[in-house]
Formats: sequence, C-alpha cells, structure tokens
Amino acid sequence: MTAAAKSVYYFGFYLYVVGLNLLLIPNIFLRTIQLPETNEVWIRVVGVLTLCIAYYYHRCGAANDRGMFKLTVHARSFVFIAFATLAVLKLAPPILLAFGAVDLLGALWTWTALKKEN
Repeated sequence: MTAAAKSVYYFGFYLYVVGLNLLLIPNIFLRTIQLPETNEVWIRVVGVLTLCIAYYYHRCGAANDRGMFKLTVHARSFVFIAFATLAVLKLAPPILLAFGAVDLLGALWTWTALKKEN
C-alpha cells in the first residue's frame, strides 16, 4: 500500500469510530463536543452516513484509488473551513475545530504523500 493509500485507509478507521459513536452512543459524543443532547433520529442517521463514508475511505485506500485520494484532500480541507466558519459565527462550539483539524491534518498527509509519489 502506498503512503497516500495508507493515509486514506487509516482515516477510514477514524471515521468508523466517529460513526459508531454517533450511531450507538450519540449523546455521550454530543456532550463531549459541547452540543445539546438529543433523542431525535437525525444524529444516528449522521452516524450511518459517516460509517458509509468510512467504508469508502477504507476500501478505496485498500484499492489504491488515487482519484479518490485527490478528492478527499479537497473534501477534508472543506470540512475544516466549514467547521471553522461555524465556530467563528458562533453557530457551533469551538471544540468543533478539533474535528476539523483532524480532517485538515489527514488532508495534508494525503496531499503530501501524493506529491511524493509523483
């Protein structure tokens, strides 16, 4: 597996953890990131969607899908920008930036690995 493939493959495991938390213990997760608890189904739906995205990352990493790797750099960078904007506008707690930072660091890891592989 190439370095870029590993960066996406391992990021998939991070997403599995987040997705399972959102699906199985959403209120503990929400409390951790300083958001109000909920009994509505939307948070578990987000967990299911996150698990699906985790599967894409995991499988595309294993398959060395370079096209997907490039797309994840854009998408994960956008996640950081979006989360930072939400925090600056006080629409979300600042701790959301930590999750955005994980995405940004993952994007930088993949981008750097792709550059070295060319």
